[in-house]
Parts: sequence; structure tokens; C-alpha cells
Amino acid sequence: MSAYNEHLVIIGNGMAGHRLLETVLAHPHRPRHITILGDEQATAYNRILLSPWLAGDMDRSALTLRERDWYTAQGVTLIAGERVTAIDRQARTLTTDQGRRLAYDRLVLATGSRAARPAVTGSDLDGIHAFRDLEDGERLASLADAGGRAVVIGGGLLGLEAAEGMRKRGMTVSVVHRATQLMNRQLDLTAADMLATELRARGLEIHTGADLEAYAPDADGQRVTGIVLSDGTTLAADCVVAAIGIVPNTSLAERAGLATARGIQVDAFMTTSDPHISALGECCEFEGTTYGLVDPIWRQAEVLAAQLCGETPAPYRERPCATKLKVSGISLYAFGPIAPTSAHEVLTYHDPQHGDYRRLLLRDGVIDGAVLYGDTGDGPWYFQCALTGEDLSACRQALLFGASDAQPLLDKHDTLSEEAA
Repeated sequence: MSAYNEHLVIIGNGMAGHRLLETVLAHPHRPRHITILGDEQATAYNRILLSPWLAGDMDRSALTLRERDWYTAQGVTLIAGERVTAIDRQARTLTTDQGRRLAYDRLVLATGSRAARPAVTGSDLDGIHAFRDLEDGERLASLADAGGRAVVIGGGLLGLEAAEGMRKRGMTVSVVHRATQLMNRQLDLTAADMLATELRARGLEIHTGADLEAYAPDADGQRVTGIVLSDGTTLAADCVVAAIGIVPNTSLAERAGLATARGIQVDAFMTTSDPHISALGECCEFEGTTYGLVDPIWRQAEVLAAQLCGETPAPYRERPCATKLKVSGISLYAFGPIAPTSAHEVLTYHDPQHGDYRRLLLRDGVIDGAVLYGDTGDGPWYFQCALTGEDLSACRQALLFGASDAQPLLDKHDTLSEEAA
């Protein structure tokens, strides 16, 4: 059967599933029959914008990627508000929680991830929330509008955005982070300290190096009233938000007998252990890696879309990825190792008055890693230099000032080298 006549079914109308759908629809040999299912009633929306929406910085409509009539116009069947509960691989059918049964020729799992929950006493109490989807955001916005105290567990990007959004809506918010510095996977100590200072100045309470011991219950043992840290400190809370990471949603794949580890295992063409079923995004695992950033997931969508449309694409491969972040108006850009080694030369620029910081790690004249805080405009140029492996020794003295100062020195060096040759 040609790709054109196949029935392609995509389970998951989140950002990964929607990106795949848009990429497939742009292909001249797209499957004629496409169905996409999502367990949320809303059509696909930009989850990255949940944080500014929670903070009241944008309208709900700004999150929507496509309205329902777009799916109809594209000849795509959208089934919203239904969860797929079973896959019959032999019959190539799936069943939803509303009893719907669909046949497929090619099936894609884009089931995403769920929030990780700390495995401590009291984790089943009411009042403990996640911040992963629109429903979570609406719930947290309502709670924040009512005022009171909140504790956010996790000082990574998502936790800080949730905390700042709830604070802006009127809550008193504490952030509890196990590591000794905020965003320890992206920032060095100086940048993390700058971030913590700024957030404290806005009114957030920041607790680093703090281990969660238990959730504190009310007198009835039903609802959370705060948290207890390993040193005995108790923080009162009307609600708690757990933002310590994500766990791939693999339960549907596991019930279907597909190979899973941390995620649904796929090959370089995003195919699972069943040749008729693919997976991509936060639910999948490739060569031991799982995903949470947009860049690799978008590349997965390109590979998979081409294959679904009858092409033989270049295989998916891991490649270095830069992290461009914005925490409540504070710009950050980072790539490469966080901690320098003895093989690194460390270049730093720090302007506390203007809130700017840059740290570059050089190895034999080549950029190996960077952390930028505040003015991040040169981040992509540094990253491109790192990808090409260009020797920047000729512009070392101007490197911290960015491309406008460093590139002319490089060009001059290249010209002189050509003349000498």
C-alpha cells in the first residue's frame, strides 16, 4: 500500500504530535487519511507559553496553534477529549476510553510526558499539583488569584516560571531546590547567584540545598498544609507545585508490548519494536536519551514525516544543542559543559550593574561551552563557532564582546594567512 492510501493515526495532539502533523501535511505525498487524537478537549497549543499565560502576560488565545476548522480544511480527523486505552497490534486497531475503535496502517505515539512526583510521605494528599498542561495552568491561576502561600518544589526552568507566575498573581511563593544553585543543569554558580538575587528582589523566597522530607497533612490527613525539609524546617503552604522533572508516558506502549526502557525505544527512523508503529517527542528514547527540548523533537518530526510519506530520509542523529531560556523576562543562553576542567581556558565578563554575565570555556582555542545571562544576543554566534570547531585564538582578546568585535579580527587573520600562503 502506498503512503497516499494509508491511514495514519497519531496519538497525541501536543506540540510533538502537532509538529509532525504540520510537517506531514506540507509533504506532496502525504497520506490521504489522517486521524489525530488528543486526550485534552483543547486543540493543539504551545505549552512553552503556559508560563507567561499563568503570569498574566498574554491571553489564552495566544497559546492556540490551530483552531478546529483548520483540521477539517486539511482533511484531518481530529478526535479531542478521548484517551487511547489499548492498541491491538495484530489487528492494527486502537480503542479509546469512550469505546471508539479505529483501524490504522501506520500509528505514531506522541504521548508526551508527565510530571515526576517526589516519592515522599504524603505525596497522595490533596493540594499537590503539577504544571504540565492547560488544565494545570488554569488550576494554578485560580489558586494564585485567591492569594495565600505556595511552595514550588524544583528550581529548574519550569519550577521558576510557575513560581514567578503565581507570585505575579498575588501569592507568597517559596521555591525549594535540592541542588545548591538554581538551574544547575544550565547555569554556572555566578549566573545562578545572579538569577537568585533577581528573583528574591521580586519577592520569591529561594531555598537551595534543601531536601524534601515529607508533605505535611492537615488534621484530617487529607490535604497538604506545607512541606517538611530534611533539616526539620517546615514551610507552610496552601498548595504545593511539584516541578522536579518529567517522566515519559510509556504505559500505553507497555500494554501493547512495545519495547520500553525510560521511554518508548525507537531506532534512527523513529520506529518502535513494531514496524507499523513509530514514536517521537518526550515519550520516546533513542540510544539511551530521552527528550524535553524542542530542537531534537523538531528534527525527529522531520525524519518521521519523510518516512511516513514514502521517502527514505537521513537517519536521526544526536547533535549538540543550545538552551535558550527566558525566566520571567531574564534571558539565558547556555551550551556545552557547565563545570570547567583542567583542559579549559575560562574567559569571563561580569557587569553586575547592568545584569550581564558571560563565561566561555575554550579548549585549544575552540569554544567548548558558554553561559550567558542578561544580554544573550551573541549566543547563537558562539554556538555556531562551537559547532564548526573554529580556532578563535586570533580574536581571543575580543571574544567576550561578541561577534561585532571578534569577527573583524578573525577576518583580518584569515586575510593575512591567505596572503602569506
